[in-house]
Amino acid sequence: MKVLPLLVMLLSVHAFADAVEVSVTRTAIKGSGQPTVNIHIIEKIMGFRLQLKRGDGKDFDIKGGGAPGVTRQIFLEQPEGHVTWAGSLTINNPNGTSDSMSLSFETDFYGPLTLAFDKSKDVDFDKRTLSYKLNRPAGKAKLKVLMDTGKYAIDDEILFNKEPAGTLLTVNWPAAEGNVMKVELTAYDEASFYTGLELTPWRVDIPHEEVNFASGKFDIAASETAKLEKSLKLIEDAVNKYGSLAKITLFIAGHTDTVGPTENNRTLSVNRARSLGQFFRKRGLRIPIRFEGFGEGAPAVETPDETAEVRNRRAQYIISIDSPTMTNSPFEPKWQSI
Repeated sequence: MKVLPLLVMLLSVHAFADAVEVSVTRTAIKGSGQPTVNIHIIEKIMGFRLQLKRGDGKDFDIKGGGAPGVTRQIFLEQPEGHVTWAGSLTINNPNGTSDSMSLSFETDFYGPLTLAFDKSKDVDFDKRTLSYKLNRPAGKAKLKVLMDTGKYAIDDEILFNKEPAGTLLTVNWPAAEGNVMKVELTAYDEASFYTGLELTPWRVDIPHEEVNFASGKFDIAASETAKLEKSLKLIEDAVNKYGSLAKITLFIAGHTDTVGPTENNRTLSVNRARSLGQFFRKRGLRIPIRFEGFGEGAPAVETPDETAEVRNRRAQYIISIDSPTMTNSPFEPKWQSI
């Protein structure tokens, strides 16, 4: 979770200017600090007494002191949330007199701000909406949606009205030319703590003519290289068009038909995908290249076992930011790098 810098409120008054300076650290996160009253001693004093009443009526009476140059940090005991305080600080002077000042301030003390979001159902790129929930009342959101044209569909704040924790909050963006490349959401609670999420749904599938491999082999025949040169040109065109907008990767997915043992087909598809990636790398493609083989497990056309289906003997060239979603994959891909 990210948070804004701690807010410090200066409470010094003229009568105390020569002896002490008082400030309040108003905002803190559980586990990494507490709100505090900070008493910086400037001149010699005989001691101080801090008397405070918390908003719920609980009283606190703290005595202390210190040499000039010392800052006494009084940790404020409070429940999570927003709290008001009132009271006084009394300074005992070396000549036997005392001075008092009234104090009145507010503090915020919270645990981590959490955002609940389900990628499978809480974002709709066709309807241009994104929904989420916070564990505290909502303040506002900042939404940035970058299109693959290089322009933003939106880069703006959306205000909320302290909707209670657990409320489904929805933001949307206007229609814009191109496809969504990146969505950045920063969600704030009412105390200006914030957290966020980033989505990168963008991908480009490169159309191409399939390379023919010899049965059971993964070496690329010289007669097939012209196909790959054409594919490389399309990939480079996409890199030149989109590479300045985000860090993109070429993902190569290999597939087979159902002829032969399942495990052998998986291994064969991995090796063929690697061969294709190595060809592109040797021809000078500089973006990251990753590959995976799906064997007969994610067919383009469903067939019975031991069916020689040419449409299933294929590769996919996908340019994207994150690992792409693979339809019908029987396992979670483990993309390897070239």
